Amino acid sequence: MAQPYLHDHVTCVAAPATWLSGPSGQLTGGADGLYVNDRRVLSRLVVTVDGRPPVPVTARRTGASSAVFAAVLRELGDDGPDPTVTLTRRRLVEPNGGTETITLANASHQTLTVSLEVEASTDYASMGAVKDGVAAAIEDGMSVSFESEPASPDFRWQVTIAPRESWSVELRFTRTDGPAVARSKRFSTLRVSADDRRLDALVRAGVQDLDALRRTDGADVYYTAGSPWYLTLFGRDSLWSARLGLPLGHDVAAGTLRALAKRQGVRHDPDTDEEPGKILHEVRPPDATYFLPPVYYGTVDATALFVSTLADAYRWGMPRTAVEALLDNVERGMEWLAGHDGFIAYQSSAKGLTNHGWKDSGDGVQHADGRLATGPLALSEVQAYAYRAAVDAAWLLESFGREGGGRWRAWAADLAERFRAAFWCPGGYPAIALDGTGQQVDSIASNMGHLLGTGLLSTAESAAVAERLAELRSPFGIRTVAPSSAGYNALSYHLGSVWPHDTAIALLGLARDGHAGEAAAVIRALLDAGERFDFRLPELYGGDDLPTPYPASCRPQAWAAAAGPAILTALLGLDADVPGGRITFDPLTPSPVGAFRVRGLKIGDGELDVSVTAAGALTVHNGPVGVVFLMADGSPAVIARAATSEA
Repeated sequence: MAQPYLHDHVTCVAAPATWLSGPSGQLTGGADGLYVNDRRVLSRLVVTVDGRPPVPVTARRTGASSAVFAAVLRELGDDGPDPTVTLTRRRLVEPNGGTETITLANASHQTLTVSLEVEASTDYASMGAVKDGVAAAIEDGMSVSFESEPASPDFRWQVTIAPRESWSVELRFTRTDGPAVARSKRFSTLRVSADDRRLDALVRAGVQDLDALRRTDGADVYYTAGSPWYLTLFGRDSLWSARLGLPLGHDVAAGTLRALAKRQGVRHDPDTDEEPGKILHEVRPPDATYFLPPVYYGTVDATALFVSTLADAYRWGMPRTAVEALLDNVERGMEWLAGHDGFIAYQSSAKGLTNHGWKDSGDGVQHADGRLATGPLALSEVQAYAYRAAVDAAWLLESFGREGGGRWRAWAADLAERFRAAFWCPGGYPAIALDGTGQQVDSIASNMGHLLGTGLLSTAESAAVAERLAELRSPFGIRTVAPSSAGYNALSYHLGSVWPHDTAIALLGLARDGHAGEAAAVIRALLDAGERFDFRLPELYGGDDLPTPYPASCRPQAWAAAAGPAILTALLGLDADVPGGRITFDPLTPSPVGAFRVRGLKIGDGELDVSVTAAGALTVHNGPVGVVFLMADGSPAVIARAATSEA
């Protein structure tokens, strides 16, 4: 059966729970439901008044975890065209379940006596089964509590409401077969004010969603990948989300790294793709798995990303003792990377995913003529991640007095030369991959944007990639492949759509490598997209001249939500180096958002407050002590007053 569509759904999330419905608020089928830990706690919730469903008129989110639905009851109240009886549903999702408050309001001139009935049921379906459109009732495995106040054993009330009065009932639905999960407190104080107010809105929505997508693993916090399909720990997704979201602080990066380190591969297991030193792809509750094992390692890039995320978190102020505790994991991860024969490659397995890079759909890696690439596949961005990981590993090991730095720098240099000889296509751009015969997979694809800023490319090569990305850019972000590709489809998953995280990664690389004009254009494209999606960027959307919703897209998605904080990093040209005692700025000039000011950007244990004029002049108003503030040319940054934050 077909995967359910989500594009018109209202989603409330508080990891590990999510609540989805259409604009009416009713739960009637498809993906509708309240889910906790990848199981559907509530599959049906239908409200009627005197046997009739209310007529929906509006629905809106009031936060990442809450929404309100308004409807009218046309058959009740005064005669005439104006509606005088309304029904409002206020929804709040919490980590263990959720509440819904139903209010009947009588604005008519007569007393009403009506019967309000709520039909509520659960099917206990797993998220995987819902996603594949094959959900069926499960008889065991979990327990749910349905409660109401005022109480009614059958969720039916006879209600009398005087003119200008209202009546309310609160419904509470809770999964009760596991330990209670505390509701997360607000995590970030990051805020921005810009001449282009769309930046404010995009950052605010992203920060709210990232807060709601946070989940703990013991004492460690991480971002679940996205609602509803991926509300769990991932390797690649959770690492990139934490890395792009470093302006919110290093704590989530540190928690993500520890959660993944605890599960780092220790043996060879073809059923799960586990290998010694390898970082996992995803984790699912055993009672909610579908076709993948509960702990699955089918990813080729998470291991390199683990190393570089640790290095970046250290630069942003992760405590030295916490970093040192993960260096053994770094060394094991680097041995896994170096253990490949030639380039870092993967072969799909019969029991897992076909593709192990971020474009992991079955048709996600194609030649320009539309032929599917056959494995083992060596992806271009994975080689760039590995190069950066080796350089980062060398720096980390030397920073802590460990041996191995020289080995990994030499390994990185050799990888760069071999990449240069094998991956560059005759048209002057890097192939998306090498296939199992060593042939270049020659699609012009967004993967090349991930090479920027890693150090793998020369200055001339970086300029060539930036030029190709300009060709891939739609009005709303960077397309996953060029329209000239035979497999191009603006509404495909990986063959023409726009992914905000993919665009944000390229944006950071463009800014780091000095391509200011193209970086500014990408920022404007993301803001244009945000405006059309109520500033809650989806997982992906159609990459043509209109940002068409991809019907099954997750929304919110953590690495899409992190695009807002990533834009701030690019706008400021921010390079944090807390161990080195400096913070360096290279703001985009002129600013593509006009004048702006950023407050509450966390570096170390302090917060940065900085403003930039439309012409690009930067002033530091406050920041962590113990560091110097520099411009990219080495000159001191303008300080408005003495920094007072503690670092």
